[in-house]
Amino acid sequence: MKFIFKQTHTATLLLLTVLATGLLTGCKGFLDTERQGAYDADNYPYPGGSGAYDQFIFGAYNELRSFNLHSQSFITATSIRSDDADKGSTPADGGANATTMDNFPVLASNGFCNTLWVGNYALITKCNSTIKEVNTNTQIVATEAIKKQTIGEARFLRAYAYFNLVKLFGRVPLIDSLFSNPAAQNNVPQSSTAQLYAFIEGDLTYAAANLPLSWDVKFVGRATSGAANGLLAKVYLYQQKWQQAMNAAAAVVNSGQYDLSTPYDKIFREEGENSKESVFEVQATASAAIPSNNGVQYAQIQGIRGSGIWDQGWGWNTPSTYLEAAYEANDPRKNRTIMYTSTGTTIYQTIYGENLPVGLPNPRYNNKVYTNPALRASIGNRFGYWMNLRVLRYADVVLMYAEAANEVGGAANTTIALNALNSVRARARAGNNTILPDVTTTDQALLRDAIRQERRVELAMEHERFFDLVRWGIAQTVMNASGKPNYIGSRDGLLPIPQTQIDLSAGVLTQNPGY
Repeated sequence: MKFIFKQTHTATLLLLTVLATGLLTGCKGFLDTERQGAYDADNYPYPGGSGAYDQFIFGAYNELRSFNLHSQSFITATSIRSDDADKGSTPADGGANATTMDNFPVLASNGFCNTLWVGNYALITKCNSTIKEVNTNTQIVATEAIKKQTIGEARFLRAYAYFNLVKLFGRVPLIDSLFSNPAAQNNVPQSSTAQLYAFIEGDLTYAAANLPLSWDVKFVGRATSGAANGLLAKVYLYQQKWQQAMNAAAAVVNSGQYDLSTPYDKIFREEGENSKESVFEVQATASAAIPSNNGVQYAQIQGIRGSGIWDQGWGWNTPSTYLEAAYEANDPRKNRTIMYTSTGTTIYQTIYGENLPVGLPNPRYNNKVYTNPALRASIGNRFGYWMNLRVLRYADVVLMYAEAANEVGGAANTTIALNALNSVRARARAGNNTILPDVTTTDQALLRDAIRQERRVELAMEHERFFDLVRWGIAQTVMNASGKPNYIGSRDGLLPIPQTQIDLSAGVLTQNPGY
């Protein structure tokens, strides 16, 4: 099977809030901060070719850029908790909330846990509100196709939020509609993980059936059927539903919308946003006039912590020595992922040829969020609010396809798994045939290990590693061997239910085991 795909535009267009006085939407490419496809007096409330419910669904998309959803707490819980990363910054920065995420155990009073809970449920509420508007608003006239498309977008985003919650907390309340009394939402009991996964599968199946393969360029970032099938493949993978995961991943592979032609070096640059590699991205933009309000704080939190032009962020989420040692010899992905601080004997450079200074607080930084200096200058801001967050890359889907095919087993599926795995390695070697040779083993266990290793280095610092370790059942061993001796698998695979939420529920919510 060939691994060829065309561009899809699936990230998250929203550069607006529904309550804003002006609705601004758009995308941006390399050094392009102008908003394209923006609303004006002639096309309000929605540009031609979209739908009458944009004023509601864009409110849901907008939540993806919120600090509560994809910034400090997200980075800490999904990356710093893993063996890929350390907290970074200075030892005291972030206090106990941060250090216990890094070193365990996390307490129920940890504010980051509550932030993640609130952020994901805010997105769910916006999705439920959109669905209600489609089903009940008689002032809007729209075709059935547009109604289903809008509901599909809302259900995709809702599924994404619930998938975050079930991975982070396990049992959480399942809320699929609005409450006339919003406070009553606090008293909904937790559903089982099986119930939650079934609900997520239903949302994504509907979305995959009713969303387009791609959108007009002015709607870059909106959810597509490929994004729904890609996320569905991951949901199945987490439940070890191997055949279903293989089928969902195959739907993305065979869609003709994606490929691995974007060089690994380019994927994470501003110019690599919404490329053929992109299945879903959170969209962000900035301009000299609006340097942060239409962006995401994701890059700033991980930016170099220094002074002058090197004051680019907080310095959190630094690659660990364990990740550093995980790469094969001369794998180009290592230097594209890990940026080294210069020393007295070695001067390191950024991907743009700048000499990095000596004496930064941390020896390593996340190179995947490093921003273009020309764009920083043009915007007059160093903090990278314009950087998109890659939620789902095509290489991730290809490696899920390989993993599922290998677990299903059989000679034909082993061939599929090898072809998928080696297509990712071929892109990584960038034409240098002296490195990263093809994997040839047909032994299921050895191939499983090779696929797991490839996921680690291909997706390093992209928020997959911790959850991969947990679902593979090897987190206890790996984490304890990687400088995290306090990690206890029976407790720390899930975060504690926030004590704030237990209190608000008047004891309806119950705590996870071990806390």
